[in-house]
Amino acid sequence: MDHQNTHLETPPATSLALFCKVVDNYGDIGICWRLARQLEQEHGIGVTLWVDDLRSFQRICPEVAIDCETQKIANITVRHWRDQDGAFSADDVADIVIEFFACDIPPAYIAAMAQRSPQPVWLNLEGLSAEEWVEGCHTLSSPHPQMSLTKYFFFPGFTGKTGGLLLESALLQQREAFQQDPAAMAAFLEHFGVTATEFASLKVSLFCYPEAPAAALFEAWQHSDAAITCLVPEGVAASAVEAFLGRGASATRGALTVRVLPFIPQPDYDKLLWACDLNFVRGEDSFVRAQWAGKPFIWHIYPQDKDLHHVKLNAFLRRYSAKTDSLVALSLAWNAAADESADFAQIWPSFKADMPKIATMSTDWQHQVLANGDLASNLLKFAETVR
Repeated sequence: MDHQNTHLETPPATSLALFCKVVDNYGDIGICWRLARQLEQEHGIGVTLWVDDLRSFQRICPEVAIDCETQKIANITVRHWRDQDGAFSADDVADIVIEFFACDIPPAYIAAMAQRSPQPVWLNLEGLSAEEWVEGCHTLSSPHPQMSLTKYFFFPGFTGKTGGLLLESALLQQREAFQQDPAAMAAFLEHFGVTATEFASLKVSLFCYPEAPAAALFEAWQHSDAAITCLVPEGVAASAVEAFLGRGASATRGALTVRVLPFIPQPDYDKLLWACDLNFVRGEDSFVRAQWAGKPFIWHIYPQDKDLHHVKLNAFLRRYSAKTDSLVALSLAWNAAADESADFAQIWPSFKADMPKIATMSTDWQHQVLANGDLASNLLKFAETVR
């Protein structure tokens, strides 16, 4: 699939500050790090990334030094965001200021923004949702109650009335080249201990929150009519994985082999999604990357009080075109959103049979969301209109 990125003509002196507070251990910083790199690499933006949790950042980017206040990684200035309030002047303020997911940037920085001339473009980059109300709130303005500043809400999304999804210009070509090279995929997985026999099986990556009913799914997979290899990052689904493995990094029971992988940098996680036949993903970052992988995936949505996340899950399932009844059933069961208790042994055979059809439909879904443009380009185009 060809994806032509429409590069925005941006003055090379443009600077951008991106503030990130890590709530979902790897999703928040995962999104911000991808966005920062794309803004710098594809648009020539000078990016400063403020992060309050360098340890989580290091898990997906090993170059991060967790004891460093300021560091340069991949041409991005990374600042440890702690208690720097009161330490900002107008000269410290970037041309574009982004707070990720309403993270409340330092009041002193906001005060410095008001003193800067010209004033920066101030954006609140919101979380991804398929709910219809997002379209009405995308790019809405919010004047500051005391200062002559205006903040704009910018929503990623799945329609042309939103900001689109994060997508680097070369990603889909890289994915296709990798998936068309079985030897490269086998060599990549062999690095993590995956054997030739496991490579020939149905390969599943599993990334979920602790609430996921992984033990019940493992039980159903053990009785599958074909071999399944489940690749799990360390620390994920810990109780179910430990119960299955006992001691060691891998074990086989019945048709199922479970193998624990170390946490890997983002580019390698993309390759893991590309190399597997099915991906269980969570939150926002891996959820979006699974869509670009072109393989069937099941989304574990971030749990919210009063089961509000089920509303978001159903909104996506209604909009998502690469689905079958079995995919909906498995998604609802995985998120404890079904009307009745889940029976994975009953759901799994139907879903497995539908997987080739789902993979084919995934290409049409990609074309649909590609038509909306990519998030980074859309964000910069909007910033130009309000500058």
